This record gives sequence, C-alpha cells and structure tokens, in this order.
Amino acid sequence: MNGADVLCDVLLANDVTVCFANPGTSEMHFVAALDRKPKMRCVLGLFEGVVTGAADGYARMTDRPAATLLHTGPGLANGLANMHNARRAFSPMINIVGDHASYHLPLDAPLTSDIESLAAPMSNWVGRVKGPADIVPAAEAAFRASLTPPGVATMILPADAAWGAVDAVSVGKVKLVPAPAVDMDAVRKVAAAIRTAPGRAGMIVRGKAARADALAIAGQISTGSDVRLFGEVLIARMQRGRGRVAPTRIPYPVDAAMAVLSDVDVLILVGAKEPVAFFAYPGKPGRLVREGCEVLTLAAHGDDLHTALEALRDELGIK
Repeated sequence: MNGADVLCDVLLANDVTVCFANPGTSEMHFVAALDRKPKMRCVLGLFEGVVTGAADGYARMTDRPAATLLHTGPGLANGLANMHNARRAFSPMINIVGDHASYHLPLDAPLTSDIESLAAPMSNWVGRVKGPADIVPAAEAAFRASLTPPGVATMILPADAAWGAVDAVSVGKVKLVPAPAVDMDAVRKVAAAIRTAPGRAGMIVRGKAARADALAIAGQISTGSDVRLFGEVLIARMQRGRGRVAPTRIPYPVDAAMAVLSDVDVLILVGAKEPVAFFAYPGKPGRLVREGCEVLTLAAHGDDLHTALEALRDELGIK
C-alpha cells in the first residue's frame, strides 16, 4: 500500500467517487491507485480546463465535490479559469496537483514552479503533502475545505509521497461543521423592513436559495408580501420549468440593471451579494442599487438558506 492508495481511500470514504484527470509522469502512481479502486470513476480530459470545468459542473448538479488530477504547476495553470468559475459559484472541488518528488525540486527541472502561488488566488485552501504519513490529514483538510465557501481546495501531491509505502490505515468520514443557526434578529429586521416598504422591497436569491424548494418559499414571500424576486445575471444552478417560481434576472448592462432596481427601497440578500456592474464604465456607477436603498442580508452563502426563508415566511405571517 502506498500514499496514493491512502489518498483514494480517504476520497472514497467521503463519497468523492469521480476524478476528472489530465495526468502526467508525476501522477502515474496515483493513476495506478485509481485503477485499483473499482468504486472510483476516473474520467480522462485532454485539456486541464475541461477537467476543472467538468468538476465544476459535477459539483453544481450533485452538491458533492469531484477530484481533479492535474500535472504540476503548468497543468494547474491551464485549469485556473474554470477554478475561478467554480470559486465564484461556490462549487466544492478537490484539485490534486502532482509535483516532482520532494528531493528533485532543488534541481529546478523544466516543469518546476511555485504551485502554491498559482493555486492560491483560485482556492479556498492550499496544502502540500509532506510525505506519505501526511496524506490522511491533508486529504481530510482538503475535503473539509472544499465544502466550506468558496469551496475550491488544492492539494499538492509530490511524487514520492504518492509512491511511498505506508502501513494500512483506517479512514472514515470527515466531521463537518454544520451550517450556522438562523439569525432570528436578521429575520425580524428584514420582515420589519418589508412591512415599511409595501411594493418597494426586492429580494435576490442565490446558491441553494435558487433551488426548487427554497425558491418556492421565496415565491410565497414574494406573492404574500408584495416583494419583487430577483436572480443574479449568473446563477450557478436554478431549477426552472412550468409551475416553478421564476425570479427576474438582473440584466447585465448597467443602465438596464439600474432601471430594474430603480424603484426598490429595500433590497434583501439571500445567499447573494449586493449587485455591482461587471466592469467600470466612464460616467456610470459601479453599484447597481440607487442611492438611499437599504440593503439587508437575511442569510449569507453557507448559511441554511432554506430554513432562513421559512423563518421569514413565518415571521411575515404567510401561510
């Protein structure tokens, strides 16, 4: 048994059963370990941007992280764009970046690079495995970080840590920190603001607040208290179709977005941030809400958005 086997075991113990891979020489021992684990599905990607994009899409649809396997710093660099998209979408993802054997790094081989610096801007967590014995705590930390917003974890796996022999170890599920309890003070403050601005309150839903069940509750609030319901320009995942609640998407152009929000006196954020322009334009504001609009947060991404919406509905007396 080697370090690569242990890493696979930690992933499988935590229901990470898919690895999108674009491997190179440094990753061959991990590839061999994947082949020894029938419960692990390995999907080859011919470009690293496809690998990270596939992992992002998988996470959006399953709410579970997939692993990616990338070859040294240059391979990671090729996948950074979709790691950025995943981070913005709060997608859980575990990037495993193979590196030279630790004793080979001082030789400055052609693919040697500062992987930590490349990964940091797009990652919630970056860690380097120090040796085979370090794989279990590092992999568990990566898994935990992948499920903590913004959700992208990058683990650097030196080749000698992957091929190094280890004794059999027992692995299990990682204990996760539960979502914070609903802030009832925030619920009451939002409900009071809605009552003081009849017909002039808006609510932006994002993340799991845009899923079918939570969106239905947001729709009840919208109908029952005359609150306009909005979605962002880019929504990671939203369930739509006949009979579903359809939020008004805030337009991309600055003028159109400001027009949509022009009569909103109170803007409530549910898993969302205050809307801003994608880019700066001469003579146009960066903030899209008008001056004097009160912006309140009901719950942030990472909170229990469904329960927060239920609490607001109950506070407003909507049946």
